[in-house]
Amino acid sequence: MIPVYIIIPARYASTRFPGKPLVPIAGKSMIQRVVEQAARSVGIEQVLVATDDERIRNHAEKFARVVMTGEHASGTDRCAEAASLRKITHGIVVNVQGDEPFIQPEQIQSLIHAFEDETVCIASLMKPMHDPIFIHDPNMVKVVCRNNGDALYFSRQAIPAVRGCDPTEWGRQAVYCKHIGVYAFRVETLQALALLTPGRLEQAEMLEQLRWLEHGYNIRMVETNFQSPAVDSPDDLAHVENFLKSHPELS
Repeated sequence: MIPVYIIIPARYASTRFPGKPLVPIAGKSMIQRVVEQAARSVGIEQVLVATDDERIRNHAEKFARVVMTGEHASGTDRCAEAASLRKITHGIVVNVQGDEPFIQPEQIQSLIHAFEDETVCIASLMKPMHDPIFIHDPNMVKVVCRNNGDALYFSRQAIPAVRGCDPTEWGRQAVYCKHIGVYAFRVETLQALALLTPGRLEQAEMLEQLRWLEHGYNIRMVETNFQSPAVDSPDDLAHVENFLKSHPELS
């Protein structure tokens, strides 16, 4: 069986929310909740926290294995270095962001299952959505796919556009999927991605995954029906606390 490693990149510096991985959520730090949820996945070789900050390291070592990395512009690059430092040269690496405190083990398993197709080298999650507010929200990244499930394009704009139809009705006329930024990679692919330079599409949309598409890598999209609230700013914590109250099984 191919080994699977979960790497959780966590950084302290954040423009909108400094120290986000250490923020408490109902008695546990965010990063601890991510580690515990990831560890519930079946058949995982290791769960690692990758950080460049001593504060996160000192905290996370109480409940997880920690890899200290250099500074990186993206979680993907941090995962690549962590994998190299731990001499992970074969298998699958799942990149679970440090602000996903309610990631579901089933979601991770679904990504892993995608690699039963030997042509898959990258996999990620998407969730159908219908609300026009979300469809047209530039903070909600949308993805459109080929018939085989590989991503055609990611955009902050509503894609596809429905010609001749009021934009408020687009959700009734076409299928829209939100991209959920949890990725899985074959190890050799992860290391190759870390060497790529940003492309025009990535710089226009500010979406790292477009770099991979521009360089010819396919991304297999896996559908999920679960999505936890995003934690992008301190204001989001109230929504997270309410979400936790309505999902006591995640406490």
